[in-house]
Amino acid sequence: MNLLKLSHDRLLNVRCSPDSAIATNSSEAPAWDLGDLYAGLDDPQLESDLAALQQEAAQFRTQYRGQISNLSPVQILTGLQTLELIFERSGYLYAYPSLIFAANTQDALAKQAVDKVMAATTDLNNQLLFFDLELQSLTAEQFRKLQTAPALQPYQHYLINTAKYRPYTLDESVEQARNQASLTGREAFIQLRSIHLGEQKFDPVITSDGKTAETDAELSALLFNPNRDTRTRAYQTVRQVMQQHNSLYSYILNTVAQDHKIENQMRGYDSTLQKQLLVDEVSEPVFQAIMQGTHDRFDLFQRYYQLKGKALGSKIRTADLYAPWTGEDEAIAPIDYQTGVDTLMQAIEAFDPNYAQRAEEFFLHNWVDAKVRPGKRGGAFCWYVHGKHSYLLQSYTDDYSSLFTLAHEMGHGLHFAWIGDHQSYFNSNPPMVSAEIASTFNELLLLDYLLKQAAGDKALTKSLITRQLEDQLNLLFRQSTISRLELAIHDRARQSSFDASFVNETWMSLYTELCGDAVDVMDEHQFDWARIGHIFFKPFYCYQYTASNIVSLACYQKYLEVGKAFIPGYMELLSVGGSLDQVEALRKYVGVDLEDPATIRGALSYVEGLLDQLQSVI
Repeated sequence: MNLLKLSHDRLLNVRCSPDSAIATNSSEAPAWDLGDLYAGLDDPQLESDLAALQQEAAQFRTQYRGQISNLSPVQILTGLQTLELIFERSGYLYAYPSLIFAANTQDALAKQAVDKVMAATTDLNNQLLFFDLELQSLTAEQFRKLQTAPALQPYQHYLINTAKYRPYTLDESVEQARNQASLTGREAFIQLRSIHLGEQKFDPVITSDGKTAETDAELSALLFNPNRDTRTRAYQTVRQVMQQHNSLYSYILNTVAQDHKIENQMRGYDSTLQKQLLVDEVSEPVFQAIMQGTHDRFDLFQRYYQLKGKALGSKIRTADLYAPWTGEDEAIAPIDYQTGVDTLMQAIEAFDPNYAQRAEEFFLHNWVDAKVRPGKRGGAFCWYVHGKHSYLLQSYTDDYSSLFTLAHEMGHGLHFAWIGDHQSYFNSNPPMVSAEIASTFNELLLLDYLLKQAAGDKALTKSLITRQLEDQLNLLFRQSTISRLELAIHDRARQSSFDASFVNETWMSLYTELCGDAVDVMDEHQFDWARIGHIFFKPFYCYQYTASNIVSLACYQKYLEVGKAFIPGYMELLSVGGSLDQVEALRKYVGVDLEDPATIRGALSYVEGLLDQLQSVI
């Protein structure tokens, strides 16, 4: 078990309600309240909790180290439950400064606190990692007895996962050294990129209505602007910064990839992909089927943007991918934060009132930071703190894209709410394909609700359909293309180091293949990969968006077929967390088979159907 890994894996990057509106301070997006963790970075409880945990870890080590082979299943159970309590409270310590830092990467005190707590939790983890190592060193017969013991039934999947790492586990001293080295090695370089990117200033873009955009979130929102020149300037100013620091970001990426290679050699993994698929609980045949299935249907991506280019009267460029289709879209009113919250809550309540009640808590208790501010971490995430709840971060820019991002992250938050109700710490972290199902499902709920509300509003209806298509094309094709880039990066790292030109050229080649003749890939796009945080902090994360979107579409189609009868099984699926094999859980609770090629074809057919629908109305 790796405390830093477990905590880091809860960071899920991506992107209302009773009849009465939920009260917020204003229509402006709020900052979150972290008071149920600690009162501040100077809260003495932080130091007190850390000291207490270090003492408990030392006591645990004294009591259990060297004894695992002699313990009964009941004694093993006690040890696991004790560890869970330690790790859960460690999660509070790790989350608090990390969340403050994410909200403002220019906060030097928060950065210092993150460094301090990472060092402390690494030491804590090193004290405790012997437990898994000794479990893995048990004979096959001893391990079989644990797996069949009634007392340990709730931890069966945890034990299975522990066993599968047997061939790749190092001696305790080496594992400890790896953990310590990560503070100034791979993790340090990943943090360096976040800090450096957070400090960047972008040339401001002034829109036709006199508003100024100068943060990454604001400039990204301008890619939806109807004015071609505005889109171009917004697109270029962000990528000019990526170009300016191209060598730095490629050096960081190469260092991270080389560190993975070294770890693979030490542990005996064939590749970084094999290592990550083991963590993801996805077989290589499933991965390859997803990659091949999406590659074979690039025509869907190209068909859509050819249609869009005809509507706009000129060939689509990468700066125009999210441009509104026609001047009609200019009539679509902005949607402020309060209205967005109310709309999302109504969509969720139409699905299930209990689901909506749990969503309401996020707004009533200020567990959402949606405020736009300089230095704020880019993108959006849900950070789950076991024993508490989730925190959601995004930069809400008064548009439907932001609203769908809110729906996505709320899906994660609701998923973890159900997990928290049913699972202990070691069973609370779902594999990433499963972890993305609720988020995409939430977006589909919101889309259907908005389409019903927009009946008669041709401009909004068309905008929502095209946005859904663009989201689907992103999840199915862009995300899998990112993983194709990673295949090239990590394959090159196995042979030698690489530089910026290699990443730039590979990314351009892959993206040009995806776009075909339908989209002009602008020169600046070669630097765009540096904005994709996942390729730095978790290799092969992005194909999982593709996989989970395929599964989410299958789940949503089931819901449309059977109606409310679908909900109990879906809630059971959400509550599973990491306690079951995800392929088994999908089959058992919602009747979806991730290993069936028909599931992939069904998702691609859904997109093709949307394209047919769009083509019939333009």
